[in-house]
Amino acid sequence: MDLKTLENIFLPRESRVKKGSDNIFAWYGRYQQAKALGEPAINGTVGSLLENDGSLAINSVVNETLRVQSDFDISSYAPLSGLPEFNSLASELAIGPRLASLRDLGLHTSAVATPGGTGALYLSARTMLAVGDTILLRSLHWGPYDTLASECGLQVRHWPILPAGEAPHPKVDLQTLEIELDAIASSQDRVLSWLNDPAHNPTGLSLDGSGRELILDAFINCARRHPKVGITLFLDTAYAVYADEPYGWSETIHTKFSWVEWPENLLICWAFSASKSHTFYGMRCGSIVFLHPSEDYVSRLAEICSVTGRGTWSLAPRLPQATLLDIHRDEEKAAAWATERDRLMALLSSRRAHFNQLIEAAGIPLMPSNDGYFAFLPCDDPLSIAEKAAESHFYAVPMTGGIRIGICSIATHDIDRAAEVLIAPWRAVEE
Repeated sequence: MDLKTLENIFLPRESRVKKGSDNIFAWYGRYQQAKALGEPAINGTVGSLLENDGSLAINSVVNETLRVQSDFDISSYAPLSGLPEFNSLASELAIGPRLASLRDLGLHTSAVATPGGTGALYLSARTMLAVGDTILLRSLHWGPYDTLASECGLQVRHWPILPAGEAPHPKVDLQTLEIELDAIASSQDRVLSWLNDPAHNPTGLSLDGSGRELILDAFINCARRHPKVGITLFLDTAYAVYADEPYGWSETIHTKFSWVEWPENLLICWAFSASKSHTFYGMRCGSIVFLHPSEDYVSRLAEICSVTGRGTWSLAPRLPQATLLDIHRDEEKAAAWATERDRLMALLSSRRAHFNQLIEAAGIPLMPSNDGYFAFLPCDDPLSIAEKAAESHFYAVPMTGGIRIGICSIATHDIDRAAEVLIAPWRAVEE
């Protein structure tokens, strides 16, 4: 039998349509190949922070603490929901200094340890929506969002990453967001929206306080218009540690609900990830964190997600949970971790500022990029521009609507050449 026939007899259609290629890793592979051939290749593909010598940037405090964990914490299982102390820590790291103030307002939290932030996203999709339901995403988003939605049997609707024309806020298309929320709330029993902010992937965009308030108001108002529909705002804050306002959402939520009543059919969640904040990419350490006025409900959500996790990945690894606890429950280690984090943030910020300056000075409309790992160059023909840039040995990732530039992986001394290599083909193709 040929391959297609074998696939047809063994696999359902949902499996047959899957392809193993990944656009990001494909372009990373091209960079690696060029580098292996001795070309002066520049890597703008991956979502990992690299030192200027091309090595993976690793927080030394995390690395040292990891290596001295006990044999038990290295090898043993964690509880199904994660170490209780870790879940408390994850809530602190996700929500930030406003956690106590939010609790003073009568709000309650719970958390479940997950294999990275991706695990948190999966749990929300798998437990908060039914097969066939629709999830709401921004028009530009991390590609695996689509994979996660598909794996959970969900449909996808979008609202624009930026308004198309004149709008009350330059970074929020409030009208479309409200339309999409109402459309979903009118057609199914639950609404779930993933919002990657601050330091959005793939653009580097972060919302300011007024933008966050507009979006929060949209969810509050939708909840009030549809009191029998569960409305969930899910904040994917994977890159927050590299943002100017890492806990901006907590501030906005606290300010709003200091004087506004929380609708009981509104839930807010965070995806905490240690991948970027603790340079723990491969250890898969994360958590889903819930915030709601009902203590019983957030406890029940934690129970449900633990069961779902048990049937999916069994449980999240114990070792990274123990490592983070060791760091953040020790004042000296926590301070040292923060110092090293600040060094990495300064490295990233200097690269981004210089790159943005060069691109904007050339008159090229770079999407607003102020935080995180990436910059985004909007264009009509991203593949052509990326291919021309690759001819000059700069590799970035063409996507729908533009090119994602991994500022995180470009050495500081290569920023000038990376910008120069992009400017010429952009002008040739777009002008």
